[in-house]
Amino acid sequence: MALRRELFRRGFRYRVDLAPLAHSRLRPDIVFIGKRVAIFVHGCFWHGCPDHATSPKANADWWRAKLDANMARDARHVRELAAAGWRVVRVWEHELAETAADRVAKVLAER
Repeated sequence: MALRRELFRRGFRYRVDLAPLAHSRLRPDIVFIGKRVAIFVHGCFWHGCPDHATSPKANADWWRAKLDANMARDARHVRELAAAGWRVVRVWEHELAETAADRVAKVLAER
């Protein structure tokens, strides 16, 4: 929500809860339809943040399989969107909204 508020404050208008590809169920957190930019805001635990990811000790094998499947799905979504001409931006939950909004604004300016 903080990123959405910051983008809106900067004058960017976007869509949420939108499937950009007709043949796929993937739904980015923020979508800029005209620019074909999809933003995913990932939780550090669930999506394997390189800085903050942890591995539970209880039921470790199940959790490792679950988290690996999440990361594989994320990579598949990026490939699907890129193949359709979309640009994907991944934002981690620990990033400041202003910093993430700067990166999104740069990508939007390039498109």
